Amino acid sequence: MLFKTHSTEETVALGKKIGARLVPGDVIALQGTLGAGKTTITKGIALALGITEDITSPTFCLISEYGGAIPLYHMDVYRLDGAEDFINLGVDDMLYGQGVCLIEWSEKIMDELPKNTIILRLTPNSDESRTIEIENWNHGEIQ
Repeated sequence: MLFKTHSTEETVALGKKIGARLVPGDVIALQGTLGAGKTTITKGIALALGITEDITSPTFCLISEYGGAIPLYHMDVYRLDGAEDFINLGVDDMLYGQGVCLIEWSEKIMDELPKNTIILRLTPNSDESRTIEIENWNHGEIQ
């Protein structure tokens, strides 16, 4: 599936639509360059999960946990050297648990993620819009 958003508000709104269809155990691999909108779309997903806390990129703490209708584990693996560092964080309970995992900079650790991981690839465009491609989505049509 391919989407195009033209503002932060539209990206958050798309995140809400995605989040409304997620179920416990879903893992989302967020991919894109710096400023592509990974944290922005995460804010919308979090809102759909009933999370009212401010969502920020967990670049320095690596993992932020939020309580909502479904727990949210927001990870940023940018500062990790690779898959071994990711595994050493003890993420198995989160990846295979009853929450939703969102992983920024997931390109670095794709081999460690479940086979059914949903991939959200965000690409900023020259006209300030974003193209968002969703792969491995099996939760119905997003309108």
